[in-house]
Amino acid sequence: MQKGTKRNIFVAATYAAVLLLGILLGQNYVDEQGNKPVNSLVPIGFSSNTWKVQQLLDLVAEAYVDSVDIDSVQNGAINHIISHLDPYSNYLVPNESQRQTEILEGTFEGIGMEYFNLNDTLMIVSLINGGPAEKAGFRVGDRLLKIGNEPVAGVHISRESVEKLIRGRRGTSISIHVKREGNEIDTPIKVVRDQVTVSSLDVVYMIKPGIGYVKVRRFGINTADEFRQAIIELKRQGANKLILDLRDNGGGYFHMAIKLADEFFADRRLIVYTQGAHEERREYFSDSTQGGNFATGELAILVNENTASASEIVAGAVQDWDRGTIIGRRSYGKGIVQEQFDFSDGSTVNLSIARYFTPLGRSIQKKYMANWSNMVDFNNMYNGLWALDTLYAHGKAFETKSGKQVYSGGGILPDIHVPQDSNALSLFYQDLIQYSFIEQFVYTRFTKQAPAYSIENFLQGYHLPDNEYHAFIDFVREEGFVISDRKKNELRDLIETDIEALVGRFYFGREAYFKVRNRNDNFVQKALEFLAAKRD
Repeated sequence: MQKGTKRNIFVAATYAAVLLLGILLGQNYVDEQGNKPVNSLVPIGFSSNTWKVQQLLDLVAEAYVDSVDIDSVQNGAINHIISHLDPYSNYLVPNESQRQTEILEGTFEGIGMEYFNLNDTLMIVSLINGGPAEKAGFRVGDRLLKIGNEPVAGVHISRESVEKLIRGRRGTSISIHVKREGNEIDTPIKVVRDQVTVSSLDVVYMIKPGIGYVKVRRFGINTADEFRQAIIELKRQGANKLILDLRDNGGGYFHMAIKLADEFFADRRLIVYTQGAHEERREYFSDSTQGGNFATGELAILVNENTASASEIVAGAVQDWDRGTIIGRRSYGKGIVQEQFDFSDGSTVNLSIARYFTPLGRSIQKKYMANWSNMVDFNNMYNGLWALDTLYAHGKAFETKSGKQVYSGGGILPDIHVPQDSNALSLFYQDLIQYSFIEQFVYTRFTKQAPAYSIENFLQGYHLPDNEYHAFIDFVREEGFVISDRKKNELRDLIETDIEALVGRFYFGREAYFKVRNRNDNFVQKALEFLAAKRD
């Protein structure tokens, strides 16, 4: 190794060490009731013991033989240090940090349009209701030709480049040239960028008489309020039973999970507590002032291997208090609380500071090695080998008030198990998803003209015709994929549901998509069977 390389590595390591020490030794806590529902931690400087390191950095900056890109060095060094802590702590540069904030807060400055790149043509596949694009007159199915003066049709353009063209400050405008139903519109559509709000709830509806269904996508800053309003509306429609779908919900704001869990309890209950090497035990309770809006009534919560963090807080509290029934597969097992440390340049460190525990004291965190890149992921083993669950599922046992056994040691073990669909795990089906073949087929074949039926008729009676399924198989084979007749038949129900749901979403919106999928969803059907067996 050359001397210069060694020196650069040393500079990187020491600089990152100083930054990390500044974070760990200089924490300033912001009022929890502020704009964000978690503590915002800001580095305030270095301890008196680190002056030598700082002096060395100054010396390198002023006297080192080569110029050093300190920004690049510090980013790489911080990432290197953070990567050796745990699987969840991470460092985000300013644009990444901003994107994370936009996702969690459910707002961004733009025009509210979702598109799919079909053969180098950007086609609008969804518009946010009431968003700038919808107000300006765009329609689902429109093809984008030029954004401003930049051609985007017939050229290879990355998603990042498109976003740079579309996104911008609130109040600024952009003109987009569009082709509609095969003809270019003479005048480009002018749209004024604005603050766009995206709900953290995927769908809310009455799935059966007396049974409401809510799917929560993430725990953002507005999730608790959105969920409360959803419950009130479902109860107005006669819901006295509820399916809460937390599948594929990777978490979000810690406090929003607690506030959502409030809705299921009539009195003051411990929801979760946290504790760490530098964090004393801290308990979080449901609000007892007025009781939750769904404090009574049968409750089923759906979880899977991608249900994590804040979602596991809700599921764990409900299970420990015998408030509802958990249905699905073992959840992910992320029981670590993180705080955000902000740097003045807009970058952030999300640092793990404590573990959280369910009301009975269960740790949900799954095991990981010191070198966490080799994490022991028992979840996949468990979900695939239900018959061998004694290998891992039964960690330390706890007993609920009703006498039910629940367990710690990694994820939430459901009360009712839903086996994995082997067809969904097949390599061929995974290739269909990876290469977006279903989207390509639907947007090529089903978007020529609007359907002649209503959304009600579509949901009640539309099923993919035989010839369309065969056409899809031919389409995939033309792309060079080999599929046997046996595999074609085994995957038929799964693929047809995907196609039908995507067609429903294209013409009738997000709600139709989930309603179609839920018709043949094993988790949902298991929950409906369970709730139907319960007396009102």
